[in-house]
Amino acid sequence: MNSNDNKSSKNCGIGFVGMLQIAFIVLKLTNFISWSWVMVLSPIWISIILYVVILAAVMIICHVIDKK
Repeated sequence: MNSNDNKSSKNCGIGFVGMLQIAFIVLKLTNFISWSWVMVLSPIWISIILYVVILAAVMIICHVIDKK
């Protein structure tokens, strides 16, 4: 048996949101954009809000299923 048969997929990259965040920060620091820091950091807080909403939805669905 080959050791490659049991490969597990691992995501070690920075991802789209990370690259977008870095691009926004670089553009802000080089004065190419004049956005507020809230908007520059928006990829981070939008991702956090999205994860919280998804987690809340999963928890509500699990709670409803357990009551049946």
